[in-house]
Amino acid sequence: MTDRHTPAQRKYNMQQIKGKNTKPEILLRKILFSKGYRYRINTKNLPGKPDIVLKKYNTVIFVNGCFWHGHKNCKYFVIPKTRTAFWTEKIITNIKRDQNNIESLLDLGWNVITVWECNLKNNKIEETVDKLISKLNNSSPIF
Repeated sequence: MTDRHTPAQRKYNMQQIKGKNTKPEILLRKILFSKGYRYRINTKNLPGKPDIVLKKYNTVIFVNGCFWHGHKNCKYFVIPKTRTAFWTEKIITNIKRDQNNIESLLDLGWNVITVWECNLKNNKIEETVDKLISKLNNSSPIF
């Protein structure tokens, strides 16, 4: 199967994909802030530069895109029909890097939470935020 887009169109599309401050990240940050949680974003001195760092709760949150991070059994994770080998390798590499970052953070004593993009959609967001806040409240805050 060939690509539907010209090389110039494909390049433009790929350049529009952001690595931080994505819509799901911003949405989750706004909700957490409105509920009184204060955080730092993309902290560079932690493995993987977590999307949200709640130091008071010793917790980091990664907001993962289902496609880019290979969310199993998710309708948003479908390997493209073109350049399949490239995309498979890229996503496998992302998954391995995520696992290494999580292990490093756990070794440093952080609680790690991963929130998937699909769980921030309209029909699941309230349940996802409730679970997240429950996890944060059950982790012991540092005073």
